[in-house]
Amino acid sequence: MLVFPSSPAKFKSFLTQKVFLGHEPTPELVAILLVYFVQGVLGLARLAVSFFLKDELGLGPAQVSALMGIAALPWVIKPVFGFLSDGLPVLGYRRRPYLVLSGVLGALAWLCLATVVHTAWAATLVIGLSSFSIAMADVIVDSLVVERARIESSREAGALQSLCWGASAVGGILTAYFSGSLLQHFSTHTVFAITAAFPLIVSAVAGLISESRVTEAPSWAAAFTQVKQLRQAMTQKAIWLPTAFVFLWLATPTADSAFFFFTTNDLGFQPEFLGRVRLVTSVASLTGVWIFQRFLRPVPVRVIFFWSTLLSAVLGMTMLLLVTHTNRMLGIDDHWFSIGDSLVLTVMGQVAYMPVMVLAARLCPPGIEATLFALLMSVTNLAGLLSYESGALLMNWLGISESNFDRLWLLVVITNLSTLLPLPFLTWLPKDEAQSQAEVPALAAAAEAGLPPAAHLEQSSLGDLMLEPLFPEAPEPTVERRSGSGKA
Repeated sequence: MLVFPSSPAKFKSFLTQKVFLGHEPTPELVAILLVYFVQGVLGLARLAVSFFLKDELGLGPAQVSALMGIAALPWVIKPVFGFLSDGLPVLGYRRRPYLVLSGVLGALAWLCLATVVHTAWAATLVIGLSSFSIAMADVIVDSLVVERARIESSREAGALQSLCWGASAVGGILTAYFSGSLLQHFSTHTVFAITAAFPLIVSAVAGLISESRVTEAPSWAAAFTQVKQLRQAMTQKAIWLPTAFVFLWLATPTADSAFFFFTTNDLGFQPEFLGRVRLVTSVASLTGVWIFQRFLRPVPVRVIFFWSTLLSAVLGMTMLLLVTHTNRMLGIDDHWFSIGDSLVLTVMGQVAYMPVMVLAARLCPPGIEATLFALLMSVTNLAGLLSYESGALLMNWLGISESNFDRLWLLVVITNLSTLLPLPFLTWLPKDEAQSQAEVPALAAAAEAGLPPAAHLEQSSLGDLMLEPLFPEAPEPTVERRSGSGKA
């Protein structure tokens, strides 16, 4: 049982060490965590979106997967948001107004889904608008996260990333069950209307961000300078090789939408039960963050990637038991099998994805860390887009539809085996943290030569519906169900 300290000083120390993982709970840190928390809370509408696309718009699994890939485009162009906020301050500020705008746009998107969206193209545009709003807020807090991550000691490495993803997972946990139970009693439109209130929290906390008013006239010179330095940085093997590996790892096809249709149309899972599954996966995601923070931060990235990918691919094959209904012959109920599988694979996926965030932050040289971090995250989001689109092509090729799951077993095999394809390129990753940090100083020196003040540049610019980045369960980010691959 937890015993809370009685004096204010001891209680603050308790919060700093036990809750905020060694970081002082300043108003700005609280604002950052609330942005991630809102991303997790937006998972409230995840199931509503899935049922809306399937039942009310009549889309099939391949169409849904393709739609979600298109709607994720704002996450691919995240550095553009960084350039905009850096070169076009609003009312003299580069961060606060953009956070306010992102919250308003997010609320507007959900209200549109609740009222005026009745076609697939309209749904794509509005879901894309929601994605746009979250990505914009993400870019703003990225600059703060990366700035803090750069000054962490080796003992604290990854603590801030763990804290941010943990905040998102907590938001997902608080709304996971209700994402299904609300659909048992209300329409999808009502759930969308309720969800519309949460993005406004992002607007409300914008004032907590510590920022000085900009007095000079807007200039794009710094943005063009950053583009040049980004090009120089991305030509360095120490940066592009790890980036290429992560891209290959995340770009393998996903079968998320096919499994949603299978569990609802074939297995007959109801929204309330799916909400319970989301609750389990949200807790599992937070557990994965804790496991990484507590035990795996000192472990080399290569080792984590190798074992988590291999074990996830092997365990993912257990989905064949559910797809072929073999679990029933073994006396295992569909519901219990699905919960157990989701629990294990989500923990594995979150453990595997945490090093991606830490590695991305460590690869960024001082002076352009915020924008380069946004670019690295855009590369991973592009990989996610390709994952959904390639999954859609596979579903179409295999003839998988809302009522035909005869070849779903083959999709399971293909998607799981494909996750092993990047493993021969593990040497593209640094052996350990010491190597990654040793290779960056030369880049830092080049980046800092002739630059405007780094403090200015740091203001320029971490996501399963099936789609964490759009309304993270990417975000949560409870880890995306990639038919057992365990990737986020």
